[in-house]
Amino acid sequence: MSTSSIVERAFAAALYADSESALDTGASLLAADPASDAELARRGEEFVAAAWRRGWQPADVVRIVRRDLDDVHVRLVTSSILKERDSDRSARGARWAAQLDELEAESHDVRTDRFSRATAVLELYRMLLRLPAIEPLDAPRAAPTAAAPQETRMLTRIRALLAKAEATGFPEEAEALSAKAQELMARHSIDEALLAARTHAKDAPGACRIGVEPPYETAKAVLLDAVAGANRCRAVWNEALGFSTVVGFEPDLEAVELLYTSLLVQATAAMTKAEAAQRAGGRKRTKTFRQSFLAAYAHRIGDRLASVAEGQVTATEGELLPVLAARDVAVADHLDRMFPETVTTRMRGVTDEAGWHAGAAAADRAQVRDRRPLP
Repeated sequence: MSTSSIVERAFAAALYADSESALDTGASLLAADPASDAELARRGEEFVAAAWRRGWQPADVVRIVRRDLDDVHVRLVTSSILKERDSDRSARGARWAAQLDELEAESHDVRTDRFSRATAVLELYRMLLRLPAIEPLDAPRAAPTAAAPQETRMLTRIRALLAKAEATGFPEEAEALSAKAQELMARHSIDEALLAARTHAKDAPGACRIGVEPPYETAKAVLLDAVAGANRCRAVWNEALGFSTVVGFEPDLEAVELLYTSLLVQATAAMTKAEAAQRAGGRKRTKTFRQSFLAAYAHRIGDRLASVAEGQVTATEGELLPVLAARDVAVADHLDRMFPETVTTRMRGVTDEAGWHAGAAAADRAQVRDRRPLP
């Protein structure tokens, strides 16, 4: 029997059924035939390439495998993605390349017995086979400009400010650092918009996906939506697949990714501290407290972010307003093309008054607003 036919028999037994016995049958066939390993790896590259055609990107696939399966499956899919990368010569863009670079830095070696490995491979391929089609993110990219080196320095400075805000144990310091980071983000976005308008660059909105991890996904999705709105982007949450798609111009997408991640870290640290104080007082309703805390934090932080962004717009020349208005229309049009049908969801479980007030207070401490220069 040929190697290809053994792989086909294993797939027929395991990939289209959900039972453990089906997996055992397929894994036994593969484990007994070491010659099938190369063919099995090649099929993995095909499954990954099929996921790309259905709109998925490397980070998306790794994220959902990590969410639904185990570390061994993450290592296997990372290996398949990198092998597929080596054989694929398609131009995918800078964001795609950055995702692959991150995967390259992770370990993807799998050391286990043949049967266990074959079982994991079949579990992974079964999942990849069933991934639904999602909205593709491919979009035209702006041509590089002379400002690119300055962009890199600006983003490096923003990341450093947010890292310090996450690390400090002093709320006032975190507030000042976050405020400065948001100010730089808004200024960076404005500079990019004006540069594109003055040079008539063929810039267009794009999109990225950001994972919204459990628990308390709804509150986290609301926080991401607030960050996106303040940075002239729009977010659409896919609850079933655990991510939000953010639509906007590239500098604004970068700002959303950076700021959402940082604020989530800050919110989690503040929530843990507030929760400990509540438990010390005899309260035990941890789940409702956390849900209400994060909901209030997201609600309040959105106002603070919007205030900073508007402050930067007000401080610029009059030519900026029509430029930003045109960009807002372009983002809305791009969103409508990607998502012609969306629905509004309601946040449930926000019933803990103490959690709400604690979350609002934490957002006030982390607020990102313009400050008067010190005399």
